[in-house]
Parts: sequence; structure tokens; C-alpha cells
Amino acid sequence: MRRILTVLMLGTLLWAPPDTSVARQTAKSLSRQALQECEFGRQAKERAVRLAHFQKGQALAERAVALDERYADAHFALFCSMGEQLRIDGEGIGSVFGARKVMGALDRTLELDPKHLDALTCKGTLLVRLPGLLGGDPQKGEEILQQVIKKDRKAVSARLTLARLYAERGDHEAAIRLAARALKIAKANRYKGLIPEAQATLAELRQART
Repeated sequence: MRRILTVLMLGTLLWAPPDTSVARQTAKSLSRQALQECEFGRQAKERAVRLAHFQKGQALAERAVALDERYADAHFALFCSMGEQLRIDGEGIGSVFGARKVMGALDRTLELDPKHLDALTCKGTLLVRLPGLLGGDPQKGEEILQQVIKKDRKAVSARLTLARLYAERGDHEAAIRLAARALKIAKANRYKGLIPEAQATLAELRQART
């Protein structure tokens, strides 16, 4: 009888489900690496180098999603790498199919974590920038970005997008104030990847005002 019980216990151990905490930690590590590759790509100057970083980031993110499909940052890392590949030659979205895949990764991030501030920033920005054919909705996008800057005092990208939107409407003073604030935040927090964008945006807005 004892031998039978021992065999049954061993069988239970052999058929035990995998440790989900290990999968989550691995997915977390891969997602972090993928987002780092996305940032490296943004900072790189040469197109080939940028593309290589984004492609590596996508591969890492896909592995993270495969390990833990319910880990929000894995989907956000996938969104980052795929989105940057689509716009590597400019701000325009390269194709309807590609845009849908990118938005799918972003929407999945927010399904899993509705308070994901980086994802909310990207969602708002895309809604502001994309044409209606690709799901754009400037009013909804503005509302989301306003929520982001209320919740995150260090938000830079959300402020820059709103600044450009205000400038398009002719409210140059509000646009300049937002861009100046974004630049100050970027410098104070040493956001190296965002400082040049904030500087360029502020300079463009000031020039447009004159």
C-alpha cells in the first residue's frame, strides 16, 4: 500500500502544472529587454541600426507574450517594436494591416492593464494622429492625453502631442507652455530619448507663432 501511495505522489509531482511565477518573471525580463531595444532604436541615427533594434525588440516581445499572454508589458513591448518599424521612414502608418496589428497589441495591453500610463499615452497619441480610416479620433485622443498628464506629472510625450494639437487649432500660447513644460521635465529626469524631440517641438512652435 505504501508503495502504491509513493507512486501516486510521484505521478502527481510529475504532472504538476508549470510554475507560473517563473514564466511571469521570464516574461518580465524579456519585456524589459524588448523595451530597451525599442529605446536603443529610437536613439540610433542610422536606419539599418534602428531597424535591427526594433526587430530584435519584436522577437523578444513575442517570446514574452508566448510565455505569459496575460502580462501587459509584453504586449506593450510588442506594440513599441512593431509600431516603430512601421514609422521608421516617417510618421505615417505604412499599411492598414500593419496599423491594425500595432493597435491590437496596444489594445490588448490596455485590456490587461487599463491604467498603463505609457499605453494610454500611445493610445491617445495615435487617436490624435491617425486618420479616421485607421481608427483616428482626435477628441477621444485628447481626452485620454489630458487624463495622462493629470495622473503623471512626469509625462513628456503626452504633453508634446497636446502641444502640437493646440498649435494646429491656433492656440499657440497654450501649445508653447505645454512644450516648454515637457522639455523641463525631460531635462530634469534625464530622458535622453525625449529631450531632442521636446527641444525640436518647442522651437517649431515658437517659430510658428512669429
